[in-house]
Amino acid sequence: MKKTISSISAVVTLAALFVMPMEAGAKEMSGKDLAFNRKLGNCLGCHAIDGGTQPGNIGPPLVAMKARFPDKAVLRAQIWDATVKNPNSMMPPFGRHKALSESQIDKITDYIHSL
Repeated sequence: MKKTISSISAVVTLAALFVMPMEAGAKEMSGKDLAFNRKLGNCLGCHAIDGGTQPGNIGPPLVAMKARFPDKAVLRAQIWDATVKNPNSMMPPFGRHKALSESQIDKITDYIHSL
């Protein structure tokens, strides 16, 4: 029994070495950093965003977002899972697939809404 607890403790400690730095780094990233990051939000993969380089053209340009989404919660829902409103959407369901954390989605939503 003592060896099992020790083994579990070692696994938890080892996992923390890999998970905690990634979470800490992600928490420090701004919404813009997350949106422009090709390995995280990757909004530029499909959308043109002012200040972004090599934007895609699959999705609409992200401009006048407050006018397009007066209710920020609707924009967040779209980022969380665009297939709710449009089952044929090409946009990945970032929240439903847990590709981004809730905090990351909040930051991206705040940034996109500010455009």
